[in-house]
Amino acid sequence: MAQVDLVIRGGEIVTSTNTIKADIGIANGKIVQIGGELSAENEINAEGKLVLPGGIDAHVHLNSQLADTPKPAWVDDFTSGSKAALAGGITTIGNMTFSKPGETPLAAFERERKAASTQTIADYFLHSVVMEVTEEMLRDISKLKSEGCRSLKIFTPTPRFDPQVSQFLELIRKAGENDLISIIHCEDFAILQDATTQLSLSGRTSLRYFSESRPVLAEVVATQRAVAFAEATNSPVYIVHLSSRRALEVCAEAKSRNIPVFVETRPLYLHLTQELLAEAEGPKYVGQPPLREQTDVEALWEGLKNGVVSTVCTDHAPWLLKDKLDISLDINNLRPGVENLETMIPMLYSEGVLKRGLSHQRFVELISTNAAKIFGLYPKKGTIEVGSDADIVIFDPKLKHFVEGASLKSNSDYSVYEGWEVTGKPITTIRRGEVVYQEGKVTGTAGSGIYQEAHSPVLP
Repeated sequence: MAQVDLVIRGGEIVTSTNTIKADIGIANGKIVQIGGELSAENEINAEGKLVLPGGIDAHVHLNSQLADTPKPAWVDDFTSGSKAALAGGITTIGNMTFSKPGETPLAAFERERKAASTQTIADYFLHSVVMEVTEEMLRDISKLKSEGCRSLKIFTPTPRFDPQVSQFLELIRKAGENDLISIIHCEDFAILQDATTQLSLSGRTSLRYFSESRPVLAEVVATQRAVAFAEATNSPVYIVHLSSRRALEVCAEAKSRNIPVFVETRPLYLHLTQELLAEAEGPKYVGQPPLREQTDVEALWEGLKNGVVSTVCTDHAPWLLKDKLDISLDINNLRPGVENLETMIPMLYSEGVLKRGLSHQRFVELISTNAAKIFGLYPKKGTIEVGSDADIVIFDPKLKHFVEGASLKSNSDYSVYEGWEVTGKPITTIRRGEVVYQEGKVTGTAGSGIYQEAHSPVLP
């Protein structure tokens, strides 16, 4: 019998491969025993509950300099974002790290890591955003690798992408050679620009026309190019927040030929459709890409079931409602993004597992295991195994509740899912053996989150 600090008793343990009812012994932040005789002074009764690996949200936008940032801006820093994550069953977050003017991605990575070390409660890793490719950036790839950063973020819908497309292709190749994965936001800049221009010429600039300003075609073209980059370089690419059936079909065909393409979608595209943009408060739903049609929603749910979609992540980019509803905003001037950290896992369980028959194992793959594998954290994270970090969520599969934006832990003051009835909710979140969320309260302290150095991925 192993010496343990904490025992979780009587729960139904769910991993990506099986489900068993067994006790878990935890010591020094690690899982040291599953099943068998266990004893400790501290015990948690998980009878009738699911015991899940801590969620991994690989796509968040947290503002490390919130106090010094002119408003309006994203309103969560690493502390408030961590609170929302832990309340939602997410124990590890992957933040997008942008450079300041004149700052290299490596310098931005180092700055952000230092700031996060004093703010985070959840564990964290960082993605290095590359807006422009330089020789210094290409040289820095190996330095980023040595710092445990195994991912680069590329935006195709910017005026800087096409003039440098050859350099970005080389960046993707060098990333793959160094065991980094290239994260790509797939929307074609020329098509977006043309759509927006045509709408503006006809006077249709209101955000009710936001979906038309960023058509599915733009996503399809950019997704085709991302697949071609992966095929040409034999380097893995991770397509973020995929929103449409047609773009998903491009990825399905690529995966059938074993091209290393991995797909993320986010809750917006699973639960909402573009008709909401025509409502009086339609601008609060604005995200990039836009909301799509019901046929796209259904295709994405099918992609979750059949494995074409690898992960569900939030793209958490929270605002205050007044800033989202600013009457000066239009299709040429907007504030994209919504909060989602606290609601993602409960809603995916409620709408996916309970209503659409998603298996428990697939649910765990989508919220935890696949992200851990893709971003080089597995099996330390993303599973419940002896030797893994004791990142564990005790989840009540029968607990009904309503989404109330004002009660969420995010600094955002609204939710796009306001009033939704949801079945299933985390009741206790454990990060590296420490209870950091329980009975509606975050008990972990700022600065207790640890940077997670990534290693070579184990691609699913």
